[in-house]
Amino acid sequence: MPDGAAAAPAIDETRPEPGLAALFAGFVSVSAFAFGGVLPWARLILVERRRWLTPDEFTDVLSLCQFLPGPNIVNVSIAVGGRFRGVPGAIAAVTGLWAIPIVLVLSLGALYTHYGESEAIAGALGGIAAGAAGLVVAMVAKMIGPLLGRRWRTAIPMMLLAFVAIGVMRWPLLPVLLVLAPIAIALVWRRR
Repeated sequence: MPDGAAAAPAIDETRPEPGLAALFAGFVSVSAFAFGGVLPWARLILVERRRWLTPDEFTDVLSLCQFLPGPNIVNVSIAVGGRFRGVPGAIAAVTGLWAIPIVLVLSLGALYTHYGESEAIAGALGGIAAGAAGLVVAMVAKMIGPLLGRRWRTAIPMMLLAFVAIGVMRWPLLPVLLVLAPIAIALVWRRR
């Protein structure tokens, strides 16, 4: 191997490589179980149940997809589908992700038009919102372990800076990312 060339990552032969039908079905199951709180379920299915990604790979894919425009889970489905089967895989994954929610949203929208003023509906929606917030907190707790385990010297300061800038100072997300992302990349490269 030439000097300075990085070793190719080892291929894990025990991990399944999904076909188009499996990608479609996998993302249908993500959307079927995760209406309104998709990312925690996506991690559960992609990492723990189907083992298509390692925890580190999921964190990396999600980090990239959060930086890109558009819904995070759609970006994740495109990235995962494209990784395994190229453009047809990305199309299969996105189609699977959207199939159930499109039907449900149209149906629930029609029902809400007729019954949306009910106090029982308002209470149910409040409970659903609390459950979705809990799922997001659980996903963060699962993702922080691998992130801090291998990059904690860079991750902790960047997380704190992002939290202060966005959560405390209320600065807009995009300018904060445009400043912090190059800094984080430079710090990781410098440590290697």
